[in-house]
Amino acid sequence: MSSGFYAAYSGLLARTEALDAAASNLSNASTRGFRAEREFFRGAVMGPDALGSQLNRTVNDFGILAGNVLNLSQGALAPTGNPFDLALQGQGFFAVQTENGIRYTRSGQFQRSSAGVLMTADGHPVLNVKNQPITLPVGEFVVSSDGEVSVDGAVVTTLGLWNFAAPEDLNPEGTSLYAPAGKAKPVAAKPEVRQGALEGSNQDVIEGTLQLILVQRQAEMMQKALTVFDGNLDKTASEVLPKV
Repeated sequence: MSSGFYAAYSGLLARTEALDAAASNLSNASTRGFRAEREFFRGAVMGPDALGSQLNRTVNDFGILAGNVLNLSQGALAPTGNPFDLALQGQGFFAVQTENGIRYTRSGQFQRSSAGVLMTADGHPVLNVKNQPITLPVGEFVVSSDGEVSVDGAVVTTLGLWNFAAPEDLNPEGTSLYAPAGKAKPVAAKPEVRQGALEGSNQDVIEGTLQLILVQRQAEMMQKALTVFDGNLDKTASEVLPKV
């Protein structure tokens, strides 16, 4: 197999995966606390075989998918007036308990259950700084900018707010939960907590649409390049095989 054919084939597969990521980003442009994923690529063929014709070099430069990384930029905050809605300004995540263990989220659309437990909209208990579920007595619920939780003026606990050293330390689960990757460990974070507000997705609709179109065009180019290389292979076979 020629290096050009391999690069085009690998590039087409990579763009298929990138299309899925771009479509997911765009479909979650209105999801609370959503963090878009960005793909990064590397050359399909390294070393001398990456050179050759201009077409070979162009196709190889598009590369194969080397991985995805979370975009951790801030989403816009919108006031809601609901005291149980919390938003984070700055880097950090809330911790919640799921059936699969502790997960991290930027979506602060919380509620008080009938048992007094602070829960996410999906029913996951929100955890305090000691990774314990937060239980609230009946009364006026107030959260300070540093995450201290009070009810009727009495301090109850402090929100667990965590961060990770690098975006690649987190794996998305669904649209708003993230799990530590490998041996990644959370560290205490100090974002500003905004009560009565929610953070939106950090995926801009226009940017997401343009990214989707770009990846689609790249996929079309890889398909055309694959056709060219495939035609060249057929031509070579027809010229060489009769002589054997």
